[in-house]
Amino acid sequence: MSYKAIYTYAWDLADHGIANAIEAFREQGLDTVTFAGSYHAGKFLRPQGRNGKVYFPEDGTVYFKADPSRYGKIKPVANSILESQDVLGGLVGADAMATNVWLVLLHNTNLGMRHPESVVRNAFGDPYFYNLCPSAPEARAYAIGLATDVTASYPVSGLSMEAPGFTPYAHGFHHEFGLVRQNAWFEGYMGLCFCDHCVGAAAKAGIDAEGLRRKVAGLLADYLESDVDLPQDMAQAMWLADIEGDGELRAYLQFRSQQVTSLVAEIRDRVRKDVEVAVIPSVARPTGGAWYEGSDLAALMDVTGIIEACFYEPSAVRIKADLYDTRRRLGGQGRLRGILRPSFPDIENKAEFLAAIDTLVAGGVTELAFYNWGHLRRSSMDWIGEALARVPA
Repeated sequence: MSYKAIYTYAWDLADHGIANAIEAFREQGLDTVTFAGSYHAGKFLRPQGRNGKVYFPEDGTVYFKADPSRYGKIKPVANSILESQDVLGGLVGADAMATNVWLVLLHNTNLGMRHPESVVRNAFGDPYFYNLCPSAPEARAYAIGLATDVTASYPVSGLSMEAPGFTPYAHGFHHEFGLVRQNAWFEGYMGLCFCDHCVGAAAKAGIDAEGLRRKVAGLLADYLESDVDLPQDMAQAMWLADIEGDGELRAYLQFRSQQVTSLVAEIRDRVRKDVEVAVIPSVARPTGGAWYEGSDLAALMDVTGIIEACFYEPSAVRIKADLYDTRRRLGGQGRLRGILRPSFPDIENKAEFLAAIDTLVAGGVTELAFYNWGHLRRSSMDWIGEALARVPA
């Protein structure tokens, strides 16, 4: 299946009109619209916006007509745009391009605030409201419900699933602030979830998660009481050394991956069999760091057959290196897609962007997507058209 996709939001499609948007996409050689079916919050600059240039999405809502009966205790919140139009319905009804739905699964502050019993909690018991925990039964039911609901209600061709796991400590909430310098060691421990669901499930797997929680809380408390600032290279070395030297920590990190893989496997099993299911494995860069979020690239590829990696880098050289490592971890299995941003803060000139496309194609990646129509200048869209003319059909 060809996948030359543009990521889009409902508000941008509504702003421009679905027919006008499709015409613009097809002119650039795109064949798929990857539509945000569920999303968190943001403050977005829209260079081509017709009804304003800055947009604040409603936090943690869905952009399709959800069926509450397909969910458990945690149910989706409908975006207000659905009161006036079903943009996804109009998109699939146009039947002019393939429609792929982008689902942000567990990164949802709105639902986390409403359901604190199902969110990630650090070693001190503090809730991270922006992250529903993949070990929490109701959070898992919600994620499965999203995927089955949208694929049952709309004739979409596929899903691209983001945030199926544990969001890192340093990514998640607006206006994150601290007067203590952060580093890889601190963030590694602060991002571990020790909610009751994780601790209980890990205990069944033979891991002393409660003992590990107490140990981690002590390490972090001692660090916060000290007057030490860890340089980033030292902190990274310390974090890796702790993983190597602490078998319980290592087992716990592997347990996190098993939780995420099993959730994705349940989704793949439940959605329509003709729907392609891809996983966006990480919110961080480079792709190799996805393991921290519970994304075992090889295991997820084995479950879904498609990994959709964000090659959000400033040069073709770095993209080539990331591709090399990602291919190595996948062992040549399955289909690897690539998402690029032809703009600041990634690739800021056309020549470098075309070189990046050539690098991915040479590495066997011809299924490509571009983020995000509403955020891009018109010139960047023109780059996409020129780039896709170089990609084999």
